[in-house]
This record gives sequence, structure tokens and C-alpha cells, in this order.
Amino acid sequence: MKKINALVVLSMLALGACGPRNLMAPPMAAPVDPVAAVAPAVDDDAAIAGRVLQQINTLRTNIGAPPLSPSPQLDAAALVHSRDMSAQNRAWHWGSDGSSPLDRAQRQGHTGRLIGENISESYEDEIQTLSAWMSARDTRDVIMDPTATQLGFARFKEPSGKVWWTLLTSG
Repeated sequence: MKKINALVVLSMLALGACGPRNLMAPPMAAPVDPVAAVAPAVDDDAAIAGRVLQQINTLRTNIGAPPLSPSPQLDAAALVHSRDMSAQNRAWHWGSDGSSPLDRAQRQGHTGRLIGENISESYEDEIQTLSAWMSARDTRDVIMDPTATQLGFARFKEPSGKVWWTLLTSG
């Protein structure tokens, strides 16, 4: 029995020598935020509007519709409405002052025939928002109307990341 006890003690001593020398826990590193580790994309409104226009014109070309041109007046009306929807905290076509899409376009100096307005409240990017608009007939018709010649587009992004989108077309 003494032989067995001696072997157990020697085994425990040998295993103990393999263990860590410092029994204090290493300092904890700050957790890595996987989102913060990747450089955020620049929220460049002009670049976003340019991508939307390019995507829309590609879609329109596929059906033989003429390309749209950007309209600074419609862009301004779209931005006013995106900000107003955020202030109202609801996506709808009426301004807090009772204005319609046509009223807002005319206030910005637009004189053309307004075809329609698409709006959205989301945490999505511009391509996902455009895709959602293209998946519903009424919003797709605003974008793909063959008589449309001008596009107004804007978004308002809240600090929370929620984005309010407005798109206007005119002929």
C-alpha cells in the first residue's frame, strides 16, 4: 500500500509541475465589438442618391423606359418630407402642415407633373429600400412609369439608425 501511495503522490507532483505557474487570472481584454471593428461606410447622401438613380435607370432601361434625371427641386421636397416624417414619427404622405406631395414639390419650385411619391421608414440601406419598393405594384409603378423624366430622392437618418426615405417622380 505504501508503494501505491508513493506513486500517487509522485504522479500528483509531476502533474502539478505541468500546471500554470501564476495562479492569478490574466487581465481581461476589453470585448471586441465586431461592428466597431469594421470601418463604417460613409453616409454620403450624394453617393446614396447617385446609386439609387443608377439602379432605377438600369431597371427602366430593361423595360425600354427612358432614364430619369435628378431634380434638385424634387430632391429638396423629398428631404423636407423625410425630416417631417421623422418629426411626426410616422411614414405617410401628408406633411405635419397638411401638405401633399404636390404641395411640397411646388413649394420647392418644381413646375412639372408629379407622378408619385414613395416613402419608407426602415433600418435598411438604399438598395434594400428600392428592392422593397419594386416588390409592390403601386410603388413600382411610381418608379417605372414610362412618362416619368425626373427623380427626387432623399433620406433622413436618425441617430438611432432609423432612416426615413422619400422618392418622387415627375414627368
